[in-house]
Amino acid sequence: MSYNILAQDLLEENQQLYAHCPPEVLQWNYRCSLLLSEIEKWAPDILCLQEVQENHYHEHLYPVLSQMGYTCVYQRRTGTKTDGCAACYRSAVFTEAGVSKLEFFRPETGLLDRHNVGIVLLLRPLVTRGAEVKEAGPPLCVANTHLLFNPRRGDIKLAQLAIMLAEINAMIKSCKVRGEHCNVVFCGDFNSIPYTPLYQLLTTGELYYQGIPNRVIIS
Repeated sequence: MSYNILAQDLLEENQQLYAHCPPEVLQWNYRCSLLLSEIEKWAPDILCLQEVQENHYHEHLYPVLSQMGYTCVYQRRTGTKTDGCAACYRSAVFTEAGVSKLEFFRPETGLLDRHNVGIVLLLRPLVTRGAEVKEAGPPLCVANTHLLFNPRRGDIKLAQLAIMLAEINAMIKSCKVRGEHCNVVFCGDFNSIPYTPLYQLLTTGELYYQGIPNRVIIS
């Protein structure tokens, strides 16, 4: 399961976007209750969330998710924004073999001047045999990110995606060294739509971007 849950701080900064919504449904307590009910209903083994406000994660989401049996990894955006990404998994289903928290802000690189982040997890499935819990099956790489929104800066978005894909590839290679096959689940809010160049890169592994205007990469 993957959701952009709309950070309350961002909602309140951009209230004009939600003028068509009744004010009571925009309140965090109302939305949080519905969100947690939805997660409990579907009980996904893997849960990835974007726009997770840091104080809401620590005070409201994580306490309930941990009671539901989830282990969670959270990464707040760099800079002044208060939200980030969370990647959670059922502790009874997986054990964590590796984690990488990524920050896309690279001041030494002029292009990467935005504060988006990502998380890459390496999980191993668990199985119970009698009273014993053992690792079983191939490892699984789970990645979660929220790429830049700005539709005019597809170049930045593409660079952020490249960082994520490189880290996922590093996880896969670490498994191959041990003779293991590693599947990938890549979740996130990519701020893109199907059949754009960014989508093409994700689905085919190739993108010839020479001469493509920034806005066309993702629009």
